[in-house]
Amino acid sequence: MPQLGLLHGRAWAALLGQLRQPARALCVRAVHSHSQVAEAVLTSQLKPHQEKSNVIIKTPKGTRDFSPQQMVVREKILDIIVSCFKRHGAKRLDTPAFELKEMLTEKYGEDSGLIYDLQDQGGELLSLRYDLTVPFARYMAMNKLKKMKRYHVGKVWRRESPTIVQGRYREFCQCDFDIAGHFDPMIPDAECLKIICEILTALQLGDFLIKVNDRRIVDGMFAVCGVPESKFRAICSSIDKLDKISWKDVRHEMVTKKGLTPEVADRIGDYVQCHGGVSLVEQMFQDRRLSLNKQALEGLGDLKLLFEYLTLFGIAEKVYFDLSLARGLDYYTGVIYEALLRQTPAQAEEEPLNVGSVAAGGRYDGLVGTFNPKGHKVPCVGLSIGVERIFSIVEQRMKTFGETIRTTETQVFVATPQKNFLQERLKLIAELWDAGIKAELLYKNNPKLLTQLHYCENMGIPLVVIIGEQELKDGVIKLRSVATREEVAIKRENLVAEIQKRLYDS
Repeated sequence: MPQLGLLHGRAWAALLGQLRQPARALCVRAVHSHSQVAEAVLTSQLKPHQEKSNVIIKTPKGTRDFSPQQMVVREKILDIIVSCFKRHGAKRLDTPAFELKEMLTEKYGEDSGLIYDLQDQGGELLSLRYDLTVPFARYMAMNKLKKMKRYHVGKVWRRESPTIVQGRYREFCQCDFDIAGHFDPMIPDAECLKIICEILTALQLGDFLIKVNDRRIVDGMFAVCGVPESKFRAICSSIDKLDKISWKDVRHEMVTKKGLTPEVADRIGDYVQCHGGVSLVEQMFQDRRLSLNKQALEGLGDLKLLFEYLTLFGIAEKVYFDLSLARGLDYYTGVIYEALLRQTPAQAEEEPLNVGSVAAGGRYDGLVGTFNPKGHKVPCVGLSIGVERIFSIVEQRMKTFGETIRTTETQVFVATPQKNFLQERLKLIAELWDAGIKAELLYKNNPKLLTQLHYCENMGIPLVVIIGEQELKDGVIKLRSVATREEVAIKRENLVAEIQKRLYDS
């Protein structure tokens, strides 16, 4: 009979139910109750094992683990990005992974349906952050800040259908840089485009281009084409799909799902298929319909100024004006941009990888004001680097060319050829650690020397210090180069200095 303390909750309920019955009923049903209790206990004991056997161990859809090798590559990518942000004077900021749901609603247009809502926890309705821009605007308003240049690296979550091969996930990392405050037109905007160029060049991903447009031009184009103002954001969301589907499919969506007339859709088509450099900006100034719209003229004027600054920065040839660029998020108000790779690095063995945009951003002058009770606006412009898509390209390149990655930064390995030298190894490695040297040893009392040397070769550790009876007696340590297998005896008191010198020279 099982101990009472081990009875499952349901078994107790069955037993107590029987005890509450009248005495006669209890006697009549004694045999039945005993079998029911036994069955309940047996079921409670078997059920966890049955459930456990059906569990499939995997990550949730649209998420992934990163191996030590992958993390080394990701850290290098992030180091390049963050060093560029710092070079341009940005301060680091962090915000919670989740926000009050009301902070995120009505900020993302049709994409609001992709926000992950959390269950009610203590009276607050919460959602996982969809991007890093809206939390930044909330931070600015909450702290009554008027200007700030910040960068933020963190995870965001979107409940969309993941396309793993293209680097699209439900959980992914974003790297944002933003400039908030009242400044002269287009100077911060030009710097954001310069930062994108610097980062993509430093990452050596291959040739790239940056498409630019302005939401005022987009809205002006909609107005002169006959789109009702109430449909501006919905049509903008459709236009934003042109990098994924054909104009024919976008037109079909606007007419059949968004309610535009075919004539209006065709007028939009005449514009969104135009792209070029600053000459196209001049051409649009002369357009008989667009030139009559005040909003569009303001946007064209700013784009003309932007190209002047981009020329001074030496990056104008990387940027072109594309009237199909819409950026579907509701909060954009001015210049918008998106960076695309023309191809991965030209290698015959490497297959092209279509990952879409690898960086994007724009101006959002009204977002901070939506969090301010008095509606005080703080103009902002920023960019976001698509780390996951960039990583997909680098990862494919590594697989194609069989590149090996060191997963540790260990500089020195402490070894011995003899038994009973653990204490001496521990004293020696502590001395190296205290000097700031990255060092390891095997967690065995009496490891074989060959095993220790093989470990160094497999892990790419450049130096080995060897201590034995003779070295201890002579007051020296053998310093071995793993690559050349050359060994020299170094006085114990000079060991740290010699190691530091070799590491510096390498």
